[in-house]
Amino acid sequence: MGFDLERFVGYVNEGLLCCVCRDVLERPLQAPCEHAFCSACISGWLVHHNSCPEDRLPLDLGSLKPLYRYMRNDLNRLQIRCVNAGQGCEVVCPLENLHTHQDECEFAFISCSNTGCPVQVERRGLEAHLSECSFRSRSCPNGCGHTLQSIDQAQHNCVAELRTEVEMLRAEMLCKVEEVRREMESRLDSQRRHMVQKESQLKSEVEELKGQLSRVMCDVRALLGAERLRRQELAEAELEKRELLELLRDLPQRAHSPTDGAAKDQR
Repeated sequence: MGFDLERFVGYVNEGLLCCVCRDVLERPLQAPCEHAFCSACISGWLVHHNSCPEDRLPLDLGSLKPLYRYMRNDLNRLQIRCVNAGQGCEVVCPLENLHTHQDECEFAFISCSNTGCPVQVERRGLEAHLSECSFRSRSCPNGCGHTLQSIDQAQHNCVAELRTEVEMLRAEMLCKVEEVRREMESRLDSQRRHMVQKESQLKSEVEELKGQLSRVMCDVRALLGAERLRRQELAEAELEKRELLELLRDLPQRAHSPTDGAAKDQR
């Protein structure tokens, strides 16, 4: 929907009116046939139609474009009354400044900022309302530290409130302690499983090392036996060598002894 034509001061060119709602264009879009529409109006129209509402030429959302610049400038320069004119606002401003004014207008109705308060008041009267609002908050005058709304002050009991708060803190602490306990148990279980796995792994490694040590000892014993046998063979060889050397030394003597006896016999 566009802006109500009655809100404008001075002449409004008919080309700046929406072809659907016949009000002044709001968030305007333009068809290839140059007819202009409010964005909301033409979107709603094209849900049920596929043509321009003015000349019935084919039209879809993808073919819509922003308004020509000179038309946008003319639109933005139009003088419009504030939407709160009925409440007494006399401001007339260019259309392009309307939203800025409405965000600051003293005659605009706004919600009370106190939680739970359903009242809406004019912006200019908000401060007065807040000073007497039944939902305004303030600290307990007895010094318990609680923030109270005016409607709750008569029923406020400092001792009961503090007892309730202590119970809540106690319950919260117990929950945290239980949470920490569970977390510690979970960590201990995880550490226990890890240690069992590590112990099993270490036992397996020890057994493997024992097997390797046993094989090494067997190899050492075999090497020692071979070494003893080699030494024994060397000793036997050395003994045979000495015997052979003695025989070799005795051979010349034995060779001369028979010859000398024969010579004596001839004489």
